[in-house]
Amino acid sequence: MSTFERYLTLWVGLCIVVGIGLGQLTPQVFHAIGALEVAKVNLPVAVLIWLMVIPMLLKIDFTALGTVGRHWRGIGVTLFVNWAVKPFSMALLGWLFIGWLFRPLLPAGQIDSYIAGLIILAAAPCTAMVFVWSNLTRGEPHFTLSQVALNDAIMVIAFAPVVGLLLGLSAITVPWGTLALSVALYIVIPVIIAQVLRHRLIASGGQMALDRLLARLGPVSLVALLATLVLLFGFQGEQIVAQPLVICLLAVPILIQVYFNAGLAYLLNRLAGEQHCVAGPSALIGASNFFELAVAAAISLFGFQSGAALATVVGVLIEVPVMLSVVWIVNRSKSWYERGIPQ
Repeated sequence: MSTFERYLTLWVGLCIVVGIGLGQLTPQVFHAIGALEVAKVNLPVAVLIWLMVIPMLLKIDFTALGTVGRHWRGIGVTLFVNWAVKPFSMALLGWLFIGWLFRPLLPAGQIDSYIAGLIILAAAPCTAMVFVWSNLTRGEPHFTLSQVALNDAIMVIAFAPVVGLLLGLSAITVPWGTLALSVALYIVIPVIIAQVLRHRLIASGGQMALDRLLARLGPVSLVALLATLVLLFGFQGEQIVAQPLVICLLAVPILIQVYFNAGLAYLLNRLAGEQHCVAGPSALIGASNFFELAVAAAISLFGFQSGAALATVVGVLIEVPVMLSVVWIVNRSKSWYERGIPQ
C-alpha cells in the first residue's frame, strides 16, 4: 500500500474541509458544475469516475475465472456473503438505525435517501483495494484474483436488480432508467474499455507494460476520487454545517456491517475447512465495498446534494482504517483459526 493510499482517510477529511469551504465561498461555481448534465449524467463527474474506475478494472484478469473451482469453498462463502447477506444486512441496519433509532437526529426529508446510499454502498463488492488487503494477510493470490473477477462479472448482471429490489422494499422510488444507465456507464463500459486496453498492452509489451501504466494511473485514480469528493462536499456543505452529527450517525451501520460480514465470512470458511490464506481475503472481500462505483451510482440516481451521495462518501471516509483493523484481526487470530479447521 502506498503512502497516499495508507492515509486515504486523512485526504478524505481534508476534502471535506476544502469542499465545504469552497461551497460556502463560491456557490455559483458549484451550481455551474452541477448544471453540466446530459440525460441526467453530470459530465465532469462522469469523467472523474471513469478516471477512478478504469485503472482499478485494468488490474482484473477475467481469465482467472477458469480457476474458480480451485478454492470452491472459499469462493462459495464469499459469494454467499457478498450477494445473499451484505446488501440485505445493510438494508436492515439502515432501517434500524437511520429509519428508526437515529430518525429524530436526522433531516426528515433525507431519511430515505440515506438508506438508499447505504444500500448502494453494500451492493457493490470491492475490487482493486482487495488486492492490498489480501497481500497484508498473506492471502492466496490466485483465490483473490479469481474471486474479484467473478464478483465483477456478477456485478454487471446483479447490481441493478439487487439495488432495485432493496430500494423497492424500502418504499423508495426506483429510477430504473437512471439505474440502468449508471450500470452501463460505470460498470459495463469501463469493464470493456479496461479489458480491451489490458489485452492490447499485454500483447504488445507484456505484463511489464501493464504494470508501468498502472503505476502511472494509480495516483490519477485516487486524485479523481478526491476531486469528486470536493465537488460532493461543496454541494453538501450547507447541510453538513447545519447538522455535523450526520456523518457520525451514518458511520454506525457501516461499521457494524463491515465487522459482521467479515466475521461471518471468516467463521464460515473455518467451518468449511478452508485454509487461512483463503479465509483472510474472503473475509476482507466479504466486508469491503467498491466505493467508487457506489459514489457514482448514488450521484447519478439521486444527485450531488442527496443524502444517498453523502452516505456513500462516509463509506469512503472509514474504508481504510476499518479494513486495516480487519486485517489486524485476521492476522492475530491465525493460530486460533487453524486450530479449529475440521480435519
